[in-house]
Amino acid sequence: MAKPSHVPNGLIVVVAVVLALLHYYIGARLLPAWPDGPWRALGAAWLVASLVLMPASMAAPYMVRQPLADRLAWGGYVAMGLFSTLLILTALRDLSLLGVSWLSPASRGPWLAGSAVAVPAAALLASGVGFVNAQRRPGVVDVAVPIANLPSELEGYTLVQISDLHVGPTIKRRFVQRVVELANSLRPDVMTVTGDLVDGRVDDLVEHIAPLAGLHARDGVFGVTGNHDYYSGAQHWVPEFRRLGICMLTNEHVVIEHGHARLVLAGVTDYEAHNFFADERSNPHQALLGAPPDAAVRVLLAHQPRSAEAAHAAGFDLQLSGHTHGGQFWPWSLVVPLQQPYTAGLVRHGSLWVYISRGTGYWGPPKRLGAPSEVTRLRLTKA
Repeated sequence: MAKPSHVPNGLIVVVAVVLALLHYYIGARLLPAWPDGPWRALGAAWLVASLVLMPASMAAPYMVRQPLADRLAWGGYVAMGLFSTLLILTALRDLSLLGVSWLSPASRGPWLAGSAVAVPAAALLASGVGFVNAQRRPGVVDVAVPIANLPSELEGYTLVQISDLHVGPTIKRRFVQRVVELANSLRPDVMTVTGDLVDGRVDDLVEHIAPLAGLHARDGVFGVTGNHDYYSGAQHWVPEFRRLGICMLTNEHVVIEHGHARLVLAGVTDYEAHNFFADERSNPHQALLGAPPDAAVRVLLAHQPRSAEAAHAAGFDLQLSGHTHGGQFWPWSLVVPLQQPYTAGLVRHGSLWVYISRGTGYWGPPKRLGAPSEVTRLRLTKA
């Protein structure tokens, strides 16, 4: 099982070195302040295990077979979530120490010892709460989208959005089945899936993705690819999604008619698709070619929010996206704006409405804090 070709060897070395230095930083700043005894040894052992498990979880699908690959992934992703919070809290503790640096060593001692214990305790608590949040059934988010000159036939037209399900090492059939049941219970006019359905190979996940065949809506089930679908082999997954009954839109559209009103539903490949296949570059303009000019509403499914500029230029009224997970948990919510124009919710981009789902599943660490998962029900209303 070879290393995936999209990961350069040099990058792997850099990431490994940085991870090692950051683990050393945590240990050097916290462990000396712990009381002598088994807890200090246990802390050191966890840091070593975390350093090994985190890269192992990413490499496991390409190095070992199931079920060992999934077990390594579980260990590595849990460690990744705890490490992320532990690193930030350790850095914040160091900043707090600057505030007590003027105290005498005797007065500063209790704060040094107490904070060194409080940091991992807080990280464990946050990771535990985040784990519970990630495992529970997604909530339903209702969104009204005002559309200018909306015909009465399309008043209240309902789109349900599933996004970023990330079926893979830690999200399996049971979770997918619960999502399908929830989405169907909302009785949408149209069901949409905005990318990143999978993290893994078809052979490993076909059984777990199977419940998606149960999705149904009056006007059909439509989807687009996300970047993780390409990482996982989109050339194999897109036919499988279609076999499950999802109409995958690749820079194309369908026309939905209600009485005398028409709604154009278009979809584009992922924003980064051209990095994998040169002829699959995301193109909102191409997706509208041949669309009826009298269509009352033009809706675009685009995995990444940064498709909004091209979608606006092409003349769409509404774009449904995901990708960001709403940050999933702090501090990554602060990083999303460095790559994407929007993080979550309904926003205005010129004359274009953009809705960004926080995601139905999660990626990597089974952890959500401040960014709950969702299945979204969007209703078109007259502006």
